[in-house]
Amino acid sequence: MKFSSKLLEDAVEAVSRLPGIGKKSALRLILHLLADDSGKNDRIVNSLQNLKKGIKSCKNCHNYSDNEICDICLSPSRRKTTVCVVESIRDVMAIEETQQYSGVYHILGGVISPLDGIGPENLNIDSLCKRVEEEKIEELIMAIAPTIEGETTVFYISKKLENKDIDISMIARGVSFGGELAYADEYTLAQSILSRQPYKQS
Repeated sequence: MKFSSKLLEDAVEAVSRLPGIGKKSALRLILHLLADDSGKNDRIVNSLQNLKKGIKSCKNCHNYSDNEICDICLSPSRRKTTVCVVESIRDVMAIEETQQYSGVYHILGGVISPLDGIGPENLNIDSLCKRVEEEKIEELIMAIAPTIEGETTVFYISKKLENKDIDISMIARGVSFGGELAYADEYTLAQSILSRQPYKQS
């Protein structure tokens, strides 16, 4: 791809580094923004700068938030005794779209994957165990993608909590093995949560 401008090339290169965006898509976006004189460019730049400066991680569940504690954790209508454990913030958004879950969440920030250099110490597992110690949590719903790494993560957490008086359940197998929660349709995901089964260590 040949460019008539180094500035244009740098902008396309930067945008193409975003997930799911190749250089052709990046070029189309950049040319659209260059041709726009409605102030869209400034709004995008300002919103991204404000996002970078102002976004926080909820001290309770690690969700993105405008405040130290997110709206889900603060909501009086949420059942605080049930915690849905997920890999990422995208999973929270997918489950919330189903409107079938009324508990709270805990975001691990990934799964245990030794091949990728990700161990338990790199995830929000210690803070989950601390919540179980300090809060009146009755059930952990493991809404982790059904992969080898996901199964390993669930097993590790269950071993850490095996002496605690808490129920650990797994979402039903409506989500196919190897699939990601964020890509499951709302009905399948909702049924997987509603049909969850007690977790048994093998």
